[in-house]
Amino acid sequence: MSVMSSPIEFLELLAREAAAVEFEGPLVAARSAGLPADRIAELEQAKVVALRVRALLERRRRRETELSGLYDTASDLAGLRDSDDVLRAIVHRARNLLGADVAYMTLNDDDRGDTYMRVTDGSVSARFQRLRLPMGAGLGGLVAQSGTPYVTANYDEDERFHHTGEIDAGVREEGLVAILGVPLRLGSTSIGVLYAANRSARPFAREEVALLVSLAAHAAVAIDTARLLAETRAALAELSAANTTIRAHSASVERAAAAHDRMTALVLRGGGVEDVAAAVTDVLGGALLALDAEGRLLARVGAIDEPERTDMVEAVAASRTEGRSVRRGRLWYAAVVAGAENLGALVLRSDDELVDADQRILERAALVTALLLLFRRTVAEAEGRVRGELLDDLIARPVADPEALRSRGRRLGVDLDAPHVLVAVGDDAIAATGQARQRVLSWATTYASTRGGLAAARDGRVVLMLPGSDAGTAARAVARDLSRVTGRPVTAGASGPATGPASLATTFREADRCLTALGALGRTGQGASTAELGFVGLLLGAVSDRGDRDVARFLTDTVGPVVDYDARRGTALVRTLEAYFGVGGSLARAAEQLHVHVNTVTQRLDRVGQLLGADWQRPERALEVQLALRLHRLRDPAR
Repeated sequence: MSVMSSPIEFLELLAREAAAVEFEGPLVAARSAGLPADRIAELEQAKVVALRVRALLERRRRRETELSGLYDTASDLAGLRDSDDVLRAIVHRARNLLGADVAYMTLNDDDRGDTYMRVTDGSVSARFQRLRLPMGAGLGGLVAQSGTPYVTANYDEDERFHHTGEIDAGVREEGLVAILGVPLRLGSTSIGVLYAANRSARPFAREEVALLVSLAAHAAVAIDTARLLAETRAALAELSAANTTIRAHSASVERAAAAHDRMTALVLRGGGVEDVAAAVTDVLGGALLALDAEGRLLARVGAIDEPERTDMVEAVAASRTEGRSVRRGRLWYAAVVAGAENLGALVLRSDDELVDADQRILERAALVTALLLLFRRTVAEAEGRVRGELLDDLIARPVADPEALRSRGRRLGVDLDAPHVLVAVGDDAIAATGQARQRVLSWATTYASTRGGLAAARDGRVVLMLPGSDAGTAARAVARDLSRVTGRPVTAGASGPATGPASLATTFREADRCLTALGALGRTGQGASTAELGFVGLLLGAVSDRGDRDVARFLTDTVGPVVDYDARRGTALVRTLEAYFGVGGSLARAAEQLHVHVNTVTQRLDRVGQLLGADWQRPERALEVQLALRLHRLRDPAR
């Protein structure tokens, strides 16, 4: 027998890892050589043993490959941090280790009570990739529910599973036939299913099931590790955010403390609203407006426009009601209040978002602003009392020591030897409440002091002493401006100019008589001077105690019929009388002035005689008629 026909040839085939078909070679050679049957039987037995050894070696090599693959999988999974990367790596490795056409993974949804497709590898069907499997439905639903591996060589024909239209349609669209599914378990809890599938019939061996179970065990641990790592990262992110918030809060508290100290120092050293506004913008940035209760500008720091009046009123009212600063668009509003009194508002345009402590800084600034405004008002009221006392001393009693008064005036910045006019404001400017009277006096004090003058309350009047020599203009300006403040018509009578302390009392009495004369003439809500009223004003002032009703009665009794006739007929009898007396009783000159014929003047005067009586031209009656005509004109200056 040759060597080629000996059993050792099978060892050589095993040594070079020959294919199974090559193990038939020695038997074919032996039969060709005509070896006895017992020798062929011996070679046949050697072949069978060699093939068994070859199969054992093959299984061990495959197991070694699988174990190496599991080791590599565990190593790879340990290095992954993102849960999606972990899931994709598990499915891809399962497909490679089992040599499957498709591998995929479903995860359990505890909220919906089913399991859903999470990751696929090798899949081509979008419908399959969106599948959701009810617990117990299909192979995957059964594995997810029971926690036990299941395998089928032909899923479509396997009656062990509860088939549904949606699942079967997805499996057919993907073209899957053989499917192996094993549970992903964490302890006693199943979290999902790992699958390997082929598009042709294939019986999965027990070793392959065991391999996928091992891979699933690694995968479950990796998934849980990735979850814990994600939760840890989230917790660390939350801790970092909390730490950032704490640092920001600590910084804002320090800013608030520094701002508080700075604003306290401002109050102690006598700073103003402008200093408070500057301090706020230094700390919070942006730009700021400080406004008084009437919406007038007190201070501006930075580039910021005044808001719309209606928007500001609504925002300040909200801030006052809530006791906090409020936001409207890009602007923050903080009401400046003292008790129930509205003193104004701070309006901040911040470059950055304000945290709670920053809002507290703005609110504290509003409080400091209120203190400063109250302090300023107190100082102004004290100064106003001093100035008022000086004016009261000047107009209420004879001047005993002019030099002392001049000295007091100089300390207040008032030169008593310069020309001044006296303006008296009537009772119509002062409402019944004491608060309204105080408001008018406060306005007059501010109005006079800003012009270098004085103001005081005297016998129910408010009196202003203003630098200048035009009494009429001053009276009209006071009447106009104070009417706007009070919201009601204000009458003002003026006189002057006066120079020197001794002349102010007399000038005040003239202004007071002028005020009375304006009331008697029915010119309430207007301003005028004694010079503008002439002798009629002085006359009416002298009889001021008789009041406006006597003036009206005098006019009715003297020229009332003529005035009424003109009103009814549209004639010009009153104008003709004024022209006639104005030219000294000359008919021709009166006609020339009126641009009419002399006969027309004569006819008109005849009509006057019929209305007033034939004696209307007698000297004593003529004087009364002329006085009445002058009063009639003064009562209606527009004529």
